[in-house]
Amino acid sequence: MIVILKNDPNPRQLENLRNWLRSMGLEIHESRGANSHILGLVGDTSGVDIDLISALDIVREVKRVQEPFKKASRAFHPLDRCVDVGGVPVGRGHFTLIAGPGTVTHRDQVLEAAARAKEAGVQIFKAAAFKPRTSPYAFHGLGREGLDLLLEAKKVSGLPVMSVMTSPEQLDLFSQVDLIELDHRAMQDYELLRALGKTQKPVLLRRGASATLEEWLMSAEYLLDGGNENVLLCDGGIRTFESNVPAALDPSCVPALRALTPLPVLCDPSVACGRAALVPALAQACAAAGCDGLVISASLDPQHALTEGPASISFDLMKTLSKRIGLLRAALEASHVQ
Repeated sequence: MIVILKNDPNPRQLENLRNWLRSMGLEIHESRGANSHILGLVGDTSGVDIDLISALDIVREVKRVQEPFKKASRAFHPLDRCVDVGGVPVGRGHFTLIAGPGTVTHRDQVLEAAARAKEAGVQIFKAAAFKPRTSPYAFHGLGREGLDLLLEAKKVSGLPVMSVMTSPEQLDLFSQVDLIELDHRAMQDYELLRALGKTQKPVLLRRGASATLEEWLMSAEYLLDGGNENVLLCDGGIRTFESNVPAALDPSCVPALRALTPLPVLCDPSVACGRAALVPALAQACAAAGCDGLVISASLDPQHALTEGPASISFDLMKTLSKRIGLLRAALEASHVQ
């Protein structure tokens, strides 16, 4: 349920309303905008008398929220959210490029890749130290050693870094990682979600391979309910009957999500299409759809990469793509102004 207040409500009446609502065991989340002041009520609102609240002088309107997710709902939080990732703003008009190799393999590789990423206009460098894989025989990353190398690359390049966390027990190891990535398999790892919800560490939550938007936002709700509001959503597509690409990434998910939630929305064309030749076109389509940023696999030597090789573009192409997206967004912004 949300209570929409009139402009400049009487402070004493507002405090009395808050106290009354809390006495019914409800949790209140306030959202203030330039022209709105909203009280979001979380809890069992079945016994709340809407007519009684509506009759108050300071109340303009009362609405029941039908979505099962509350804290991730735009009805509760109408303003777009901006998340600070190591000094880089993500969301609310800021467009962010996250790129790097699939995994850390050795020191020279990660240091050079971070330097090349920075030259290409990337704002957040990514590389996994712990890599969840379908096959137990595939390369699963260097673990703690890889994380140490990634943090060295962060220090040398000055770029914030993102890496995949696979277990709540790794939380202390990620204390200096700026953005924790949750693989699509972890979308329903509720213990991991609860653990990260108790922190203020920015989290990039990937959509599950067969998840609906509502199911995805319910996973985000676990993080938000724990008190962590630094949540980014990243769509890498879902599994369909199409076998030409690993996953179907539909740019329409961007405006659809924007209508449902204020959380920043990013897209990963690399994971979705699985082929480097398709990445630029899909990346530009997602940018045109209005996403807040892109996650792209970029490698020094894509042909010999241990993970995400076929989907990885070169850093030279990454630099070109960064410029193209900048021009595209500027053109869209100019046409919108006109």
